[in-house]
Amino acid sequence: MKTSFSRNFSTIAMILLLALTVLGTSFQVLVKEYLTDTTISGLKQDAQVIANLAAAYSAEGSLTNKDFLLNLDVAAQVTDSNAVIFDEEGHVLLCSDALQGCKHQGLTLNREYRDKVLTQGGDTATGVIEGLYEEHRYVVAVPIQNETDTFGFVIVSTPTAATANILNKISNIFLTTAVFVVLIAVLAVSIFARRESRPLREMARVANAFGHGDLNARARVEDGSSEEMEELALAFNNMASSLQKSEYQRQEFVANVSHELKTPMTTISGYVDGILDGTIPESRHKHYLQIVSDETKRLSRLVRSMLDISQLQDQEIPEEKKMHFDLEECAGQVLITFEKKINDKHLDVDVDFPEHPVYTFANRDSITQVIYNLIDNAVKFCPEGKQLGLMIREGGGKAYISVSNEGDTIPADELPLVFDRFHKLDKSRSQNRDGWGLGLYIVKTIVCSHGENISVTSRDGKTEFTFTMPLVN
Repeated sequence: MKTSFSRNFSTIAMILLLALTVLGTSFQVLVKEYLTDTTISGLKQDAQVIANLAAAYSAEGSLTNKDFLLNLDVAAQVTDSNAVIFDEEGHVLLCSDALQGCKHQGLTLNREYRDKVLTQGGDTATGVIEGLYEEHRYVVAVPIQNETDTFGFVIVSTPTAATANILNKISNIFLTTAVFVVLIAVLAVSIFARRESRPLREMARVANAFGHGDLNARARVEDGSSEEMEELALAFNNMASSLQKSEYQRQEFVANVSHELKTPMTTISGYVDGILDGTIPESRHKHYLQIVSDETKRLSRLVRSMLDISQLQDQEIPEEKKMHFDLEECAGQVLITFEKKINDKHLDVDVDFPEHPVYTFANRDSITQVIYNLIDNAVKFCPEGKQLGLMIREGGGKAYISVSNEGDTIPADELPLVFDRFHKLDKSRSQNRDGWGLGLYIVKTIVCSHGENISVTSRDGKTEFTFTMPLVN
């Protein structure tokens, strides 16, 4: 498996080599074309000058004139080229490299090439001139014309080796520079890739530690790290915090369930064993069997509540299970069911409803359970003779249902926890034995499953729970 460093290095190295290859090839082609064009252009000018000079001296008499031969020699040396003058039939008359009788005199040029030069008014080529030169040369041929006719032509050429030498020198310079650039690039890429891969290795180490049970493991990002690495580390740490919280909640859930099950089961087991072994007299059997029955019912309610939670958690209420109904009617019916408990505690009930029906679209049974749990909770914690409140108001397309009670103020640090599973203000659980700490958790789960919100406030001896429902006509 390739590492991040090797992948980055391989990719950048390939791109760099490809770029240098394309650049070097393009540069050589352009330089070669430039040198070729420049050389051919210079040879054309030289050939035309020599052709004009030959035509002028030919009109005065002979091409063997000393002045012409001297000019031809100077022109050849200055331009670093060779000139060969041919007559109309293609026979060699003069060579600039041996004016006093060169070895090429008497040589006849290829007829097809001769006709091409004379008919087309000149020619430009690159290659070997058979019989004259053996090496590759740039060749320019120009006819020699006077005022009346054409009586010959001149071929000016220079070896291509000079251009090749220049290209070789340029190539050597380019290769040296390219190697130097590649070495610097390799060093820079190595440092950069290793620096970039270091946070990934650190994050892998932290993830491995987290996976092996170190829930406090968190990714740290060094100063100067890329924005992407910072975002990745932040996302990982948020995920780790969420998983850590979930794990703590799971552990607390297991501990709470174990605690809640242990007490009634111990009670049931103790009383049943006492009846069976005769420790409890027969006259007291009915009393203790009633206690066993109550504890069994408590266990049944706990199991039912946990099943309700598992069905509601992380699920939305299907639309087909929702209906239009009047919140005032629903809340009023629930309040009536608490008439005996309210009268027993001599509570003062304050009901504040609008004078018209308040309709919503929701699952009626679920909302009934929400209102029931909130009123049950309020009655339970409302001291005798204090006030219990139930209010419905409208605003912003929402119906706001509030249940309040007078009594002890909930500490500020406890408020965010009241909706947690098995959370009780009395940590010893000596009070409120009929409660499991699941009522408010179920309330929040139901409200959230409708896509709505619930909040709680507690100040100056008054605690109020408020949840929202969509308001419809």
